[in-house]
Amino acid sequence: MKSRVRELREANGWSQAQLGERLDVSRQTVNAIETGKYDPSLPLAFRIARLFGSPIESIFHPEDPA
Repeated sequence: MKSRVRELREANGWSQAQLGERLDVSRQTVNAIETGKYDPSLPLAFRIARLFGSPIESIFHPEDPA
């Protein structure tokens, strides 16, 4: 799954660790979401969307099928 988490995090001037603290997850989890290695749970996706004040579908979108 592709996401705009890195773009939104950087626009707010937050480090991965700072975003992790706001979301109550580790820096490693934030990194994994940003690199597409981990798809967040639905509750976490909602927390991310709420934090950035954006709908989930504007932050996360499925990758095009190969």
